This record gives sequence, structure tokens and C-alpha cells, in this order.
Amino acid sequence: MGYGAITLFNSSSSDDESFTNSDGIAQPAADVTSKVFFDIAKQTTPNSPYQPLGRVVIGLYGDVVPKTVKNFETLCKGTTINGQPAGFDGTGGMSIYGNKFADENFQLKHTGPGVISMANAGQNTNGSQFFICTTKTPHLDGRHVVFGAVVEGMDVVREVEGMGSRSGRPQGRIVISDCGILEEKVEEAES
Repeated sequence: MGYGAITLFNSSSSDDESFTNSDGIAQPAADVTSKVFFDIAKQTTPNSPYQPLGRVVIGLYGDVVPKTVKNFETLCKGTTINGQPAGFDGTGGMSIYGNKFADENFQLKHTGPGVISMANAGQNTNGSQFFICTTKTPHLDGRHVVFGAVVEGMDVVREVEGMGSRSGRPQGRIVISDCGILEEKVEEAES
């Protein structure tokens, strides 16, 4: 599995309480139809071995944004597109639909920490990059397609966030060391 990139998006908003659960994670905005995982690792000094940070599990909203979810799930499988490895390489690579694909809809909002949304370079330019919100970010509504939320592992996301800096340069290298689709039935997992 190749390395990936996660962008964490923070805002100065402090009124996150109405949309978050007791763990401070955004409440699900829709029914979770499937789940994927990211195993996250860090390297704090050059040439040192990567150390596991933990697993982040993301619930996906396939009933609301099926095309976006299908793209994300396929990339999590490590599938090939046109003979090239697909995945999260941090460069804004191709989607399963070609170089870029259109914004599916903006029904779901950036309500708080843990919300997962497509990164883009403007309208209808979705590829393979995404971001995880670490606070409520309403200024992104109508600009980025929300397609899921962290359901487990927000502590790992917070640890990654803690490795950031004001300059934007992380205090070490963070990678997605493995990812995939959790094959359990969502109904059973949420019971």
C-alpha cells in the first residue's frame, strides 16, 4: 500500500457543541452505509522508522453522495486505474472517474470535528484528496462535498493535528500505512 496524505482543516469557530457528541466528534449527518479505515503512522526524525499512531475509521454516506463514496471506497482498496495504482499519495491524483469529477451535491454540512470532505481546486475538480475537519467550518459549505465522518479514532486525528505548526510544515512525516474497507455489516457494527 502506498503512502497517503491527510489534510486537517481548522477554523477559529468555537460553537461546535450543538452538532457534536460527548466525545467532541460531529454527529452523523446521514445514515452510514459503509466504513473504511486508515492506519496512521508517524516518523518524527529523518531516517527513523515509522511508528504506528493508530486507526481512524470513517463512516461513509453512500445514500446521499453515492458517486463520491464509490470513488473513496475504490481508492481505499488500492485498486488500479488505467494500469496505475490508485490511492492517496498526497498529490491530488485521479479519481476513478478520470482526472477530476463534478461536485455531487452540497446537502451535508461541515458541522464539526471529524467531518470528511473532498478537497478541490474549485468547482467540479474532485480527485483523490480529502480533508478531515477538526472544528466546525461552515465557510466550506457549498464549496466542498461532505461524504462521511470519523466514527472511531478521533484521538489519532488529534495527534496528527498536534504535529502541525503555524508555518504549515508538520513536525514529522505522517503517512497512511494501510487502508481498506471494513467488511462488517454496518447495522451490526452500530448495534
